Amino acid sequence: MAQTTYLPLNTPEYHLLDRLETMNGVLSDDFYTSFKPIPRKGAVQFLTSLRRIASAPGSAINNIDYYDIERAISISGEWSETAEGDDGAINSKMPILKYFYEKQPDMVHVNTDGLYLVVNPVLYVEGMKENHVDGLKYINTRGVEFRGKIFSRIGFYSMLADNQEKPPGFVYNYANKYQAFAGNDYFTPYQGTAQSNSTFDNLIARGYVDVAALHEHLNVTFGFDKQFSGDGMRSLFHSDFGAPATFLRLRANVWKLMYETLYLELTPQYLRGIDRQLPHSYATFNQASMNVLPWLNVGLFESTLFSQKDNFQVQNLVPVIFYNTTARALGANQKTSLGFNFKALALRRLQLYGQAYFDQLKFDKISDGWWGNQFGVQFGAKYFNAFSISNLDLQAEVNVVRPFTYASNDSITNYANYNQPLAHPYGAGFAEFIGIIKYQPLTKLYLSAKVIYSMRGTDSTGALNYGNNIFQSTQTRSGEEDFGLTAGQQWKGLYGNVNAAYELRPNLFLEAGAIYTKGNFDNGIIGVANSVTMYGGLRLNIARKEYDGF
Repeated sequence: MAQTTYLPLNTPEYHLLDRLETMNGVLSDDFYTSFKPIPRKGAVQFLTSLRRIASAPGSAINNIDYYDIERAISISGEWSETAEGDDGAINSKMPILKYFYEKQPDMVHVNTDGLYLVVNPVLYVEGMKENHVDGLKYINTRGVEFRGKIFSRIGFYSMLADNQEKPPGFVYNYANKYQAFAGNDYFTPYQGTAQSNSTFDNLIARGYVDVAALHEHLNVTFGFDKQFSGDGMRSLFHSDFGAPATFLRLRANVWKLMYETLYLELTPQYLRGIDRQLPHSYATFNQASMNVLPWLNVGLFESTLFSQKDNFQVQNLVPVIFYNTTARALGANQKTSLGFNFKALALRRLQLYGQAYFDQLKFDKISDGWWGNQFGVQFGAKYFNAFSISNLDLQAEVNVVRPFTYASNDSITNYANYNQPLAHPYGAGFAEFIGIIKYQPLTKLYLSAKVIYSMRGTDSTGALNYGNNIFQSTQTRSGEEDFGLTAGQQWKGLYGNVNAAYELRPNLFLEAGAIYTKGNFDNGIIGVANSVTMYGGLRLNIARKEYDGF
């Protein structure tokens, strides 16, 4: 059967798959990188095929790439088989108490005729020191994750963890402005008046069940988790910056076409206060992607947020792209937007990608800066083995989003969940330039550097609404600002991060790094004080947390 589990977002396997697919020069039909999370089964099928040709003359796969392939296959060992008939997870030389860590990646590893089960601890312990702030900041996460399959018909995954966190100061500024702890849903209010004495406390709970509804062609997945659409660091369609959501996903794969319908139960904009049951709103995302040429993938995207609060209607279930676009044109009370994306491979080391998102567009007013022209564009490039240096990979990306994009005239259909954007973390009305360096000089050493320069609009504390804050109703704008609006007015910011991580054993990383932030208004007033945060810690079976969306 075609049931599967999925690679957790932001793990090293994503960069490996992206890198090897580009170096191979041919787009894979086993997975589509614009649909994340990626199925473990498709990833292993692709990596296994590359492993077979790695020793061929002229292969671009070097020793470090080969090690990474073996590592990734071992971590998803249920989808691989050795010559002896065992699964593909690498055996440990010295198991703990005989039954623990019999396999290198897994604390508990069970593989019988009817059940495959992996159980692993989750740990994230990190200390941070921010200049000009007394005391030590930290991340303290402890939990457990498990995944498996039952009779090769049902796949399942769950992760539960308790998290206490004292992040850098700009995270508190975000929480104060939007009443949200970015990336999370419910959290207890931080205590104390000084940031150095304040702590976010929240439960991290993710999970899903995956069933093969049609052998090798249709998967149905139900759960509570995050998704990501696109090939860039950012997504203008649907990103993993914000809170997870309850979802039902239909993912079909026919020939060279991948089609996905995603039903979401969201929590619309609200004010924190007394303990109460929060309302729900609903959304449907449709996405189609096709490898039209061996080196070119193009896709279409449609998102619809329905205006009915706590009311899911049967017509919301129609899994046909452009159905909701037609319904909106006929007067349906909903917010429907369209998007286009592409990815192209060239020269076995260069990848170009991009997105375009459209909510409203009138071509006759393009040059006027009219507020009603609401769209965003992304363009990026990745350069692998840059300057003929093995495993040195570069990425550059530009994102520009017009003011008022993703906003609405009510608090239900703005493009958000749990007071956090569903797409780009900056909201709207910005221009952003990103540069990323990734270098793996040794098999277990991962080095990276990232720089983000952004120009953003800022909404006045008075009556003026310049369209940056997607939580402000479009009806609050004054007519004087309807024309002449450009992306990136008033505020300029700089973010930098360097990170070094060493993998002690599969999925156990010792890492250290530094974060730099700065922001100023055009009038010279400091928006974000110059801040340097040094950090170091240990994490196990969990992706690194990055503070690059503030």
